[in-house]
Amino acid sequence: MTTTATPGTQINAAGALMAILTAHFDLPTPTIGLEEMRAPGRSWMWGLRIALHDGLDQFEQWRAALDLDPAGVDHKRRGTLAWLTVTEECYGVPVELVGFYSVPAGEEELS
Repeated sequence: MTTTATPGTQINAAGALMAILTAHFDLPTPTIGLEEMRAPGRSWMWGLRIALHDGLDQFEQWRAALDLDPAGVDHKRRGTLAWLTVTEECYGVPVELVGFYSVPAGEEELS
């Protein structure tokens, strides 16, 4: 974004947020942020980062509800903290879904 950007550039992401929350009001509460990002094959634009911190079952509930492709899920790990991510266009904006979980200390690092 340029320094001349206005909050109006976030309207599509805010609208997508309202649509997602309205359609999925019964799912576990995530942490949601409006962020600059891009869906695969798109230029940078405002999108949503939906983060879940209480287990992978919540990540999977949201992934399925948003119909995000399970083949696109990526795994990352740093020490005993690990997370899954998937980014796709949803409701017309890029949506990054992140699910954090803890790995027991001493468990082998994934390669």
